[in-house]
Amino acid sequence: MGRAYQNRKESMAKTSDSKSKVYSKYGRELYVCAKNGGVEIDGNLALRRLVEKAKKDQVPAHVIEKAIDKAKGGGGEDFIVVRFEGFGPGNSMVIVECLTDNNNRTFGDVRQCFTKCKCKIGAQGAVAHMFDHRSIFQFEGDDEDAILEALMEADVDVSDIESENGHITVLAPTTEFSKTRNALSEAVKDINFEIDEIGFIPQADCELAGEDIETFDRFIALLNDNDDVQRVFHNVVLV
Repeated sequence: MGRAYQNRKESMAKTSDSKSKVYSKYGRELYVCAKNGGVEIDGNLALRRLVEKAKKDQVPAHVIEKAIDKAKGGGGEDFIVVRFEGFGPGNSMVIVECLTDNNNRTFGDVRQCFTKCKCKIGAQGAVAHMFDHRSIFQFEGDDEDAILEALMEADVDVSDIESENGHITVLAPTTEFSKTRNALSEAVKDINFEIDEIGFIPQADCELAGEDIETFDRFIALLNDNDDVQRVFHNVVLV
């Protein structure tokens, strides 16, 4: 479950162009987080977590500072979270999460990505019912029982927990993200989260073959190239 989810997460080649895309996506998310919750990192836990995540992904300090400074003015763009769902190659299922200041533009751009790869964008709810929306945490460790006990003592409603290849993955309801993260931080000294986010876990896997694999890679690349697209979730097993 855990490693499979990590493998499903969108990835980009480490070229200068793709790095600028990553910086742009983080900059937008940092701006929205700071604007909605306050620019002081100590008082905005979501912002502090996002800054830590950005630094871990090697986003330069000036990019982080610029995004937060932009939010201090109180004006600027008004971004909203929108999600699009549909079917990819081989009847795979995809959820595209965006931050946009123009929903019509973003819908048109995302739909074009589907169309170019002969995929089909669907209505809201078309595939979401085949995914579980969860708080997802992954970190190094192997004592699954001790972690489960600590979470139960903290009254966390654990959806699932798994220990695999020296890593522990914990799933919890989206409403208990902060509660779960705090409980894990108290239970594991100097914990280093490899994953700590809210995402979509597919209920069933999809294996592609032949030309579908190449088409899927192109489809994901087109989505990643769109500035409005923040994350892509799918049920394709990447080998």
